[in-house]
Amino acid sequence: MIYLDYNATTPVEQEVRDAMLPWLGDQFGNPSSSHILGTAAKKAVEQAREQVAQLVDCMPSEIVFTSGGTESNNHAIRGLVFAARSRGNHIITSAIEHPAVLEVCKYLETQGSEISYLHVDANGLVCLASLKRLITSRTILVTIMHANNEVGTVEPLEEISAIARERGVTVHTDAAQSIGKIPVSVKSLGVDMLSMAGHKLYAPKGVGALYVREGIELEKLMFGAGHERGRRAGTEAVPSIVALGKACEIALKAREDKEQHFKKMRDLLEGKLQECFKGIVLNGHRDRRLPNTLNVSIPGVDASSLVAKVGAHLALSAGAACHSGSTEISYVLKAMGKTEAEGRSALRFSTGRMTTESDIAGAVEIIRSAIK
Repeated sequence: MIYLDYNATTPVEQEVRDAMLPWLGDQFGNPSSSHILGTAAKKAVEQAREQVAQLVDCMPSEIVFTSGGTESNNHAIRGLVFAARSRGNHIITSAIEHPAVLEVCKYLETQGSEISYLHVDANGLVCLASLKRLITSRTILVTIMHANNEVGTVEPLEEISAIARERGVTVHTDAAQSIGKIPVSVKSLGVDMLSMAGHKLYAPKGVGALYVREGIELEKLMFGAGHERGRRAGTEAVPSIVALGKACEIALKAREDKEQHFKKMRDLLEGKLQECFKGIVLNGHRDRRLPNTLNVSIPGVDASSLVAKVGAHLALSAGAACHSGSTEISYVLKAMGKTEAEGRSALRFSTGRMTTESDIAGAVEIIRSAIK
């Protein structure tokens, strides 16, 4: 299997697996216990908190461990809205957010919130002028993803945050796709909350984190004992949290080298595909995109059929899905103004740390052979 679907999930790094093992064996204590097993587990959790904080440039006390990106998004958005109801009920998001944001917003509409959806241009970038127009005295939250999971476009979060800050509006970003691929500093981005998911970062599934700037009040998402400084009830998943911490530590090391590797493999793939197929269309921004992400439409190709045909040998994603016998193109591509034909023929490739030049050559040959 040649794996070029790292935006969907990543394998667990060997160092990360090794870090987990003691906490799956003899070191099984509850971090809330006062005996030696409990204090050891507590120390491990706090070390992981420091590792996560270092990666995103914040204080350890501002990190809350969660079950993943979806919970982090729910906690941030719902928690802020319910805590700030007396100040307003207006949320601004974009039309290309992950369902873990869009579905929360749809739910909040049923609870009386007003949601504005920013349109994006043909490259997937939100319109800053529209953001300025949409903010009112009732706006309490702007939630815009850092980088899109399908096309890789990186949004201008620094500018978004500056606009919101002038009006006293809280900013949240879903950074699940950008963490570990490009530099992510909550201070540089100017955001108040940031979500991350372990399984996009070579850690296991089922663990994530939420950065909450000191001073931001959130209503609890889960109720129980006072874990995570009273922010998130439930006994901490020590093995997974340790794994996330180690993954963040690894991501911080030689970050530029990893970013260059992602880009080198992606650009090699794009070049070889262009050599093989005429009229390829790039979906997403040419320059402002994740270094590992390539979304292209190959004219005349049914991407869903192709992905199914090569699935035993090559892992990638299609830009359309089949529902009840009809093909529906991605809402992200639709929001970007892509035609039905472009959407149906869209393929997403995402490279990773383990990707090699031979993987790229093999992937192109598999695709070429399947299309032929």
